[in-house]
Amino acid sequence: MFTGPRTKRVLMLTGVLGASVALTATMTAGTASAKPVAPGNTIPLGQGYAGVGYLEDGRSFAPDTRQLALNAPDLVSPNFASNPPPGIDVSHYQGSINWSSVKSAGIQFAWIKATEGTTYKDPNFNAYYLNAYNAKVIRGAYHFARPDLSSGAAQATYFASNGGAWSKDNLTLPGMLDLEGGCYSKSTSAMQSWILDFYNTYKAKTGRDVVIYTSPSWWNSCTGGWSGMSAKSPLWVANWTSAADPTIPNGFPFATIWQYTDSGSVGGISGAVDRDRFNGTSARLLALANNTA
Repeated sequence: MFTGPRTKRVLMLTGVLGASVALTATMTAGTASAKPVAPGNTIPLGQGYAGVGYLEDGRSFAPDTRQLALNAPDLVSPNFASNPPPGIDVSHYQGSINWSSVKSAGIQFAWIKATEGTTYKDPNFNAYYLNAYNAKVIRGAYHFARPDLSSGAAQATYFASNGGAWSKDNLTLPGMLDLEGGCYSKSTSAMQSWILDFYNTYKAKTGRDVVIYTSPSWWNSCTGGWSGMSAKSPLWVANWTSAADPTIPNGFPFATIWQYTDSGSVGGISGAVDRDRFNGTSARLLALANNTA
């Protein structure tokens, strides 16, 4: 199981990393501006990025009804609780990035677009990935899924060979599978099989569980609210809302990472940048990177 954002109260969360985290926070969000992708439509190859299709998920919020545990042994301090580790996710749309400035602005982690399908590699990936590493920003790569073009195994193989590999070096996060846009004319069972095919291949090649990035609307519509990944992959939920908590897709108990807005700039990056929060301490973020308990 994986940690997920909690707000204005203490919640016991048993993490995949073998530790319990309690987090209290007051979280805010900006206003989403990207245009949603209509159901059934696809995104042109190379133009996909994390958040391109999620305006619809900023329009509603379902209250969280999960039970609280008041005896959490790993209580997070109030100072940290209001400031969970902040992150960003980027692609070539962000243009030139000074990663030292990003680090100085307080960003602790980033996921960087590496690949899409089995033929496309983001032109800025190599520079971003190296420069983020040199600036000591904990970073990972992500793959924009195209279930309409090829199998999950084929895309996981391409991803792992073109930026999605992992090493235990204090600065590399597991790869992320970006699931959004339309359902690519797949049934819910076919989409579940595609995702599992990607997961199994990626894990065989890297030794890591791929992070699942999605929104409540996409996951609920395209997988039927499938619970088959909740014990395998950390959830990164895309839910642009001014509410204190994100809405969680059916099939997952909570989220490890929350993309809460696509507005605002940081670290001198020109234009808007997707902003993220990690649910846990900086030590837990490092543990996720290093695959340690």
